[in-house]
Amino acid sequence: MIKCEAISKVYVNGDVETPVLKAVSFEVKHGEFVAIMGPSGSGKSTLMHILGALDTPTSGTYRLDGHDVSKLSDDELADVRRDKIGFVFQSFNLLSRATVLRNVMLPLVYAGISPGKRRSGAEKALLAAGLQEDRWHHLSNQLSGGQMQRVAIARALVNDPALILADEPTGNLDTKTGEVVLGTFQELNRAHRHTIVLITHELYVAEHADRIIHIQDGSILEDIRNHKKRLAHAAHFSS
Repeated sequence: MIKCEAISKVYVNGDVETPVLKAVSFEVKHGEFVAIMGPSGSGKSTLMHILGALDTPTSGTYRLDGHDVSKLSDDELADVRRDKIGFVFQSFNLLSRATVLRNVMLPLVYAGISPGKRRSGAEKALLAAGLQEDRWHHLSNQLSGGQMQRVAIARALVNDPALILADEPTGNLDTKTGEVVLGTFQELNRAHRHTIVLITHELYVAEHADRIIHIQDGSILEDIRNHKKRLAHAAHFSS
């Protein structure tokens, strides 16, 4: 699904060059739930921008769903974002005076989908995201934070993207509500086999994924697979 080969990113300001990513390489298979974790300044936000086709690497190759997106033009990157990636942001990014259904249908408008199919597609996505039907006709600014994030998840799902990219999705939520939202991601991955990459600086958030890639100073520090099984195994023998 994702293949990054020696991805580097250098920002240039006049004569000053600032390396942010340093030959980062990893793969994500279809149906994986991966967390990319690192502190502020680690390079995870820059990596997220590249994975989300919001930026291109200075060097290296990024393939998404079999397509090389590392050297695309701005217009081609916009097409990839529309067709291949569903975004879930910390700040929700919903239209505050639009209904829940209208918010979720919006990507289908841009994709040229007919009105009837927009409605059915939005309803299917909202059901998958776990938002109760009695909220679908509310304005988004009438919802709780957790409900707004479920709408944002449904909007990310509606185009059936190859990749769901969640950038600090619980950052504006209290711990209890954040756990519910993270549970929704786990269910989408487990029951529907959506490929999810979650960006976070919090270990407890990252631990909801099945694999944790820890990035620091622009390089991958460790790539931990099956960390839940490891923790369970350690707990068993320490008890």
